[in-house]
Amino acid sequence: MSVTLRSLDVRSLGIRLAVAAAILLQLGGAHAHAEETNVMIDNFTFEPAQLTVKVGTTVTWKNRDDIPHIVVSAGKFRSKALDTDDSYSFTFTAAGDYKYFCSLHPHMTGMIKVE
Repeated sequence: MSVTLRSLDVRSLGIRLAVAAAILLQLGGAHAHAEETNVMIDNFTFEPAQLTVKVGTTVTWKNRDDIPHIVVSAGKFRSKALDTDDSYSFTFTAAGDYKYFCSLHPHMTGMIKVE
């Protein structure tokens, strides 16, 4: 009888491990396609000024200037005022061209192309 109980315990453990592995693979797969990239704000410019990314990519703008900037894409996204070393992130969930600018310094412009 102890052999039968032991077999059931091992089988139960095996099933639990298989389910846990499947869940971890699914979670890992969901994150495997996510990408991240940065745009630096420095000397009143966005660098790079134009960027091409895949749907699902998160772009983070990081302010390296001594003064605040606000990143805006009309009707799409808007950051708070970013002081020195502040950052703002946006995840692009749809393909298209996203023109953006600094609302405090409108001559600062950039473009994210999402494929």
